[in-house]
Amino acid sequence: MNTSDNKIRNIRSKDPIDILIFEKGLRIKSVIIDKELDLLAVILNNGKILESSLSEYPRLAKAQVEQLEKWQLISNGVGITWEELDEDLSVKGFIKTAAINEMIEHLQPLVIKKRSTA
Repeated sequence: MNTSDNKIRNIRSKDPIDILIFEKGLRIKSVIIDKELDLLAVILNNGKILESSLSEYPRLAKAQVEQLEKWQLISNGVGITWEELDEDLSVKGFIKTAAINEMIEHLQPLVIKKRSTA
């Protein structure tokens, strides 16, 4: 019986976000939540802050402040969990959301400007 096909292979990811997380060690260090401001911010171990709206996450938006404060880092900062709320969020998801939001903000004035000159 040939077992060589059953070996686990350590294949490097080509996804740049996965490389940041799993090869470079990018992690969530802390979380800031302000329900009044509809703000969820994660502080990364490189000092960068990624912001999101609580309202983007229905379970978090409906939660009480006391429940929101009961977050825990998971997988050494690769994600956050709110066990009581059954909500898990990942650093990869925060990076993607931040990138999309930044691009939308960047493109929006260009679209408005083109429409007004047409």
